[in-house]
This record gives sequence, C-alpha cells and structure tokens, in this order.
Amino acid sequence: MALQACHECGTKISSEAKTCPQCGVKPKNKTNTTSAIFGGLVAVGVLWFYFGGGLEKQAAKQLGDIHNQVAADSVAQYEIAKASGTPMDRCVQAGLVTAAYLQAKDDANYKIWKQVESADCSTAGVPR
Repeated sequence: MALQACHECGTKISSEAKTCPQCGVKPKNKTNTTSAIFGGLVAVGVLWFYFGGGLEKQAAKQLGDIHNQVAADSVAQYEIAKASGTPMDRCVQAGLVTAAYLQAKDDANYKIWKQVESADCSTAGVPR
C-alpha cells in the first residue's frame, strides 16, 4: 500500500483509499485511465482489422497462396504423367495445369502451358 498525494489538497493518502480523509475528494486512479486508453486502442485496432479490410486482405493472400500451390501440384502431376504416362495422360494433365494457372490468374504461365497442352494433345491425336 503506497502513499500518494491527493490531487485536490495535497494530503498524503493511501493508494487504496476511496476518498481523501482531509477534503473528501475521490483520488484519480491512473491505472484505470491507462487501462481504459489501452483497451480503447485495442478495440479500435480490432474493429479496423475486421471492418477496415484487414480480414479481406488476409483472406485474399491465403487464397492466392492456395491457387499457387494447386498450380505447383498440377505441374508435379504433369511431370509424373510425362515420365510414365501415355500421350493422352500428358494431354489431360497439361490441360489441368493450364486450368490451374488460369484459376491463379497467372497469365504468363497460362500462356506457356496452353502451348504445352496444345502440343501434347496434338501428339495424342486430340485437336486443340
């Protein structure tokens, strides 16, 4: 229990006192003020995150990461079909890779894989 000066009359009073015994004024509680300010800032931050676009940005980034992973997995499956599959397997897998890059909105890789798909499907006897 620490002593502090009353903000009204200057009398030394306990930090736990409800009122000053000299003048009867309630002491200011700096801890409650600090906690209220900190709590208010946290609340504003949480509200901004949810309503100010933070959540949407995070979701969009995660969705982009998922699209890129799907495309990478499709390329790995194509490599397996290329190594041990039939020409038709390569054609189908190349089409899946092309679709994955289209979904990921990766125009450069989409164009490259569209050409690979066309060549593989031509080899398999499927016109594109």
